[in-house]
This record gives sequence, C-alpha cells and structure tokens, in this order.
Amino acid sequence: MPALLSLLGFRPLADWWHKDDPPPPPITTGTASLLLVLYALAYFLPFYASSTTRPSPTLSRDAPSVIRARIRSVTLTCVLCTLSTFAILSTTAGAPPPTILHLTGIWPAAVVDALRALLLTALLFAGPLFHALVVESGYRPSAWTAALAEVWTEWPAWRNLVAGPVTEEVLFRSASVPLMLVARTSLAKTILLSPIIFGLAHVHHFYEFRLSHPQVPPAAALARSVVQFAYTTLFGAYATFLFLRSGSLLAVCLVHTFCNCMGLPKVWGRIERPSSPRAETSILWTVTYYTLLVAGAVAWYRNLWILTESGNSLVPSAAFA
Repeated sequence: MPALLSLLGFRPLADWWHKDDPPPPPITTGTASLLLVLYALAYFLPFYASSTTRPSPTLSRDAPSVIRARIRSVTLTCVLCTLSTFAILSTTAGAPPPTILHLTGIWPAAVVDALRALLLTALLFAGPLFHALVVESGYRPSAWTAALAEVWTEWPAWRNLVAGPVTEEVLFRSASVPLMLVARTSLAKTILLSPIIFGLAHVHHFYEFRLSHPQVPPAAALARSVVQFAYTTLFGAYATFLFLRSGSLLAVCLVHTFCNCMGLPKVWGRIERPSSPRAETSILWTVTYYTLLVAGAVAWYRNLWILTESGNSLVPSAAFA
C-alpha cells in the first residue's frame, strides 16, 4: 500500500507533518478550532431556520417529516464542510489529492482495521451484548433480525444508527481532525479539544427536551444535558483516537453505530428479562453480566494498542508514546 500511494503522489504523513526544520504550519490551532466551531454550528443551527425542522411543543424531533428534513440538512452541511476542508488542505497546506483522501479517512477504507476497531469496542460492551442477545432476546435469532429490520422501517432507528453516526463522523472526524493535524496541534489537544466541540454540538438537545417535556423540572433537564455532554465528549475522544490510529472513516462510523445501538451500559441493579410475566430475575444472569462487564473492560484496555495498530495511521505510532 505505501508503494501504491507513493506512485499516486502520496507523501508519508510522518514526513509531511514532522520534519527536522519544519516551516510554520499553514494554519494555527486557533484557526482550526474556529473552523470546528463553525462546522458544529452549521450542523445544528439550520434545524432552527425552518418550521419543518424547528422543534416545538407540537412537533417532535422523532416525527418522520422532521427526521427526513434534518437528514437532508446535515447531509448538505457535511458535503459543504468536507469541500471546505479539501480546499484548505489543497490550497493552504498544499496537500495532493491522495494525501487529502488519507487525511480525511476516505481512502484507503482500511476495512480490516475498521473491523478490528469494532471488535475492540465490542470487548468494552461484553456485558451489554450478553444482556441484549441472551437475556432480553432469549437466544431467539428472530428478535435480533427484527431489531435490525427497524433500521429500514423506523425513521428514528435510521437516524440513530445510520444517518446520525455517518454525518457526525464525517463532520467531526473526517472534516475536522485533518485541520488539527495540518495545524500541528498536539495529539492531546486533538483528541480532547475536537470532542469537546462535538459534545457541545449536542447541548441544543436541552432546548428540544424542555419543549417536549415541559413537566420535567429545569434542574433535571439540565442534569440530563450535562450527562449527555459528558458521554458524547468521552465518546468523541475515543472516536478521534480510533480515527488517528486507523486512518479510517469507516472504522469510526461502525463504532459510532455500534455504540448508539448499545447505549450506556447498565452499571447497577439486577439483570431481568422484562418480557417475562413475572419479571423473571436470575442471579446467574446478574453475576454473568457484571463479570463480563469487568472482564470486557480489562480485555479492552489490554488490547487497546494492539487492535488499533495500523499501517494506515494518520500519525506515527511513536507520537502516542
């Protein structure tokens, strides 16, 4: 692959980014951060510009018409922001097209690396996978296929598992992280700063939640938004790390979809089968779930560097040391 990319005019990123006496970066970290903020605003502000997508007490964000209109809006935003990043990388940074495709994670697709990243994340959700596939589904494959079918028949499922993950990763990873790289922003700032902006892009859900749930006290709604900001920022940092290590947009899209599908892991209480007439409870299920939860977290930590090692990485492996 390196030889092929060299023939296409690709310059190794290690040589392109780190040199013995590098010239000043084409853009500063401040400029890159400002562009990220503008990208985030361009993602959700159009929701409030039209009555079709604007939240109101009588129009839920889960209404099919709202979801379709918002998907069209964010798709257009992703196209425009990606073109903006391409223009900056080409004209300001002087990167050739193959390098831009690599920086944005579009090519090579790195399918194997993407599956390795998905496997790594699945380790972290070993307990929830047991809960979803064994306890709740009762070993019935029909329950799993029915859940997958919802993606194609229910607009909220399509938004949460396809449109949302893909557009957010295109915007906040593919179009944003390369700007931090050409600004030679430190890896720590790249991994932490861009996800904070990603997390802030979800804060507007507080307003939507207040409109649709006016009976909920403001303090409770605020606490809900703080928790959402915390876990979206944490996920954003993880996704940025995976994107830098794998150089694959496909990898972070798959991981984002998987995490949206699983939700937050259950960290207390008994494991029950809600479909049982008597809310059947099993101590064995509970013990198994929490054992897998802890064992999966340990396995995830031990394999974090192994399963994210890639020749397609956007930065040298030594930079993570």
